[in-house]
Amino acid sequence: MQDEKPRRSQAERRAETRKALLEAARALIVEKGYAETGTPEIVKRANVTRGALYHHFEDKPDLMRALVQQEAAAVAAEIAAETNTSQSPLEAFMAGASAYFSALSVPGRAKILLLEGPTVLGLEEMAEIDRTTGGATLLEGLQHSAAHGYLQDVPLEPLAELLSAAFDRAALEIANGADRSAYETATKTLLAGVLATK
Repeated sequence: MQDEKPRRSQAERRAETRKALLEAARALIVEKGYAETGTPEIVKRANVTRGALYHHFEDKPDLMRALVQQEAAAVAAEIAAETNTSQSPLEAFMAGASAYFSALSVPGRAKILLLEGPTVLGLEEMAEIDRTTGGATLLEGLQHSAAHGYLQDVPLEPLAELLSAAFDRAALEIANGADRSAYETATKTLLAGVLATK
């Protein structure tokens, strides 16, 4: 008698459907852009029903929100894996910047996080997502540096926002084929200057 596959639980089936929808949406948005991607195409590519889409997501922007959160969480995890408190502030920031550039070099990720996400969700919501993922890592690094005597009397949240914008621009250029080593050298110069403030 042939071995039967174990039956998947309801939770496993739901997770698989959600994953299929996110993967389909990601592929189509990277390929065509959010505006040119319709929900019928997404459900067809995911091989699920339209009802399944609306069971998991309120609407197309909600699906985009989940996709942005997923991508942002992956970026934050990569940064966290490469940085630690035993590094000097400059080493930690450079490790984090390098991890960020690597994470944003994953095909399609820069488009989702830096171009399509802000257009669909707006800058305020993107900033909130950033604060709970990679942006939180950057602010924590600045706070850690301040606790060790750096950046005295420097407003850390605005500094984190400025550095984040610089990193985003560099990551976008790198994802579009610019010389990564040149951007990493420029980033190191920028960070060394920032951390010279004592």
